[in-house]
Amino acid sequence: MDDGQLALLVDRFYAKVRQDAELGPIFNETITDWDRHLKLLHDFWSSVMLTSGRYKGNPMAAHLRHREQLSPALFAHWLVLWEEIAREVLSPGDAAAIHATASRIARSLQLGIQYIAA
Repeated sequence: MDDGQLALLVDRFYAKVRQDAELGPIFNETITDWDRHLKLLHDFWSSVMLTSGRYKGNPMAAHLRHREQLSPALFAHWLVLWEEIAREVLSPGDAAAIHATASRIARSLQLGIQYIAA
């Protein structure tokens, strides 16, 4: 897996998310500059999967701003779409690795949102 593959995955995935009946409205209402947001997501996944250190942000804070909209069902739906696109773009081993990582991140975000909302 390399930066080019990760960028392709992110770009294809979020193109699908933007059209998705459940996720699209949340993302399209929130993100006004998709080019900038996709660059941020490229950096995030490069940092997570390739330890590039390019991402300088706080995913928990970003998701907390939308906690009323983020249900466990939406996280599960996001993961299904993510896995689908990962299998299209990456080798089977890389797709499994990035899906496992995304699942851990989703679980962590959900727990953080639950904890702070309580």
